[in-house]
Amino acid sequence: MGEYSKALSSHERSLEILKIALPPNPPSLAASYNNIASVYDNMGEYSKALSSHERSLEIFKIALPPNHPDLATSYNNITTAYSKIGEYSKALSSYERSLEIFKIALPPNHPDFAQSYNTIASVYKNMGEYSKALSSYERSLEIQKIALPVNHPDLATSYNNIAMVYFYMSEYSKALSSYERSLEIRKIALPQNHPDLAASYNNIAMVYFHMGEYSKALSSYERSLEIRKIALPPNHPDLATSYNNIASVYDNMGEYSKALSSYERSLEMLRKSVPSTHPHLVVVKRNIENLRNRF
Repeated sequence: MGEYSKALSSHERSLEILKIALPPNPPSLAASYNNIASVYDNMGEYSKALSSHERSLEIFKIALPPNHPDLATSYNNITTAYSKIGEYSKALSSYERSLEIFKIALPPNHPDFAQSYNTIASVYKNMGEYSKALSSYERSLEIQKIALPVNHPDLATSYNNIAMVYFYMSEYSKALSSYERSLEIRKIALPQNHPDLAASYNNIAMVYFHMGEYSKALSSYERSLEIRKIALPPNHPDLATSYNNIASVYDNMGEYSKALSSYERSLEMLRKSVPSTHPHLVVVKRNIENLRNRF
C-alpha cells in the first residue's frame, strides 16, 4: 500500500504542475487524471477511481473530436469503475457509448475492440449473466486471434477469462480445457517464474479440486506455490492463498495434520500482510477452527 501512496502522490504532483503550465483542458491533463484513477483502482478505492476517470472524460470531451478513440477508452474505463462498485446499469450505458465510438473510429478487428468486449464481458460476469459474458469473451478472442501474434499474452488472458466463466457455469471439463490452453501460451510468452503462470496453475488446480481429483489439484497448487515463492515477496497475500488452497485439498483428502500445518502457514503470512479485519484472514481462521473441531 505504501508504494501506491507514493505513486498517487507523484501523479498528483504531476497534475498540479500541468494545471499551472498548460491551458485549462489539454489531453495530457486527462491522461494525468487517468493515471491517478489507475492507482486508486489498484488500492481498491473504486469510487475515487471513478471520479478521476469522469474528470478525465470531461476534459477529453472538450479537447478531442466527438468520435476520437480516447473518448471511447475513457467510457470503457468508466464502465469498469461502475462495475466494480456494483452499478451495472450505469456500466452498461457507458459501455454502449464506448462501443458506438469505437465502431466509428476504428477498423472492425482493432485490438481496442477486443478490450471493449472484455470489459462488457466482465460486467456481465459480475451480474451473473454468464452466457452473455461468455459470448463477449469469445468475441474478444476472435478479434485477438486476427490482430495479435499466435502466442501473445493477451490471448492467454482471453482463454483464462473464458475458462473462468465455464467454471462459474460448473462446466468443468470446458473450463479445464481453456485454462490449459491459457497455460500453454503463457509458458511460451512469459518468463518461467512469472506470477501469471502461478495463477494459471492455481486455476487449473481449482477446477481439479471441484472435480474431486484431489491429487491433480494438489500437484497444480504446489506448482503455483513454487513459482510464487520465487516471484513474490515472502509474505505476499497470494502466497497465503496458495497455502490455504493446499490446506483445503489435504482437508478433503482426510490428511488433517498436513491441512492444519498449511492453514497455519497461511494465517501466519496474512497476519503480516493484511489488516486484522481482512476477509481472507477471517476465512483462514474459520478454516482452522472447523478443522480443529473435527480431529
